[in-house]
Amino acid sequence: MNLNELAPVMGSTHVGKRKGRGAGTGNGKTAGRGHKGQKARSGGKVRTGFEGGQMPLARRIPKRGFNNVFAKPLTAVNVAVLNRFEDGSVVDAAALINAGILHACPYGLKVLGNGTVTAKVTVKAAAFSDSAKEKIEQAGGKAEVV
Repeated sequence: MNLNELAPVMGSTHVGKRKGRGAGTGNGKTAGRGHKGQKARSGGKVRTGFEGGQMPLARRIPKRGFNNVFAKPLTAVNVAVLNRFEDGSVVDAAALINAGILHACPYGLKVLGNGTVTAKVTVKAAAFSDSAKEKIEQAGGKAEVV
C-alpha cells in the first residue's frame, strides 16, 4: 500500500453543498441566506449574546456572589457505595473507577455522608464531609485526606 492509494472509508465523507449554483439545487440565488439583512451580507456575523442593540439577557439579569471560573470541582460519592468493598480494602478514586461506580475523577474525590456504611475500609480522598468521616470511623475504617 502506498500513500497515493489511501482513501477514506466508504460513507465516512460527504460532498459539501454547492451554494449559489442555480434554482434547481434548492440553494441558488440567495444561497440559503434569505433576503437582505446583516446575516445575508459577506462577513455578516453577530457575536454570541448580541440582541440587536437591546440590552442582552446576560446584562439584564442581576448577579450575586462570586463564581470562581478556575475552580476544579471534586467528584462526589456517598458512603453507601463503600459497602461494595470488602473489609480491609483501600478505596480511592482508582478503585471506584475499577468497580464501575465512577467513570472519571479528574480533580479529586469527596466523600459525602448519605447512607450507612458497614465495611471496614480505608478511604483515601481529597475531602470528606464531617458526617462521612464520622460514619467511616464508626464502622471501624479510616478516612485519609490525600
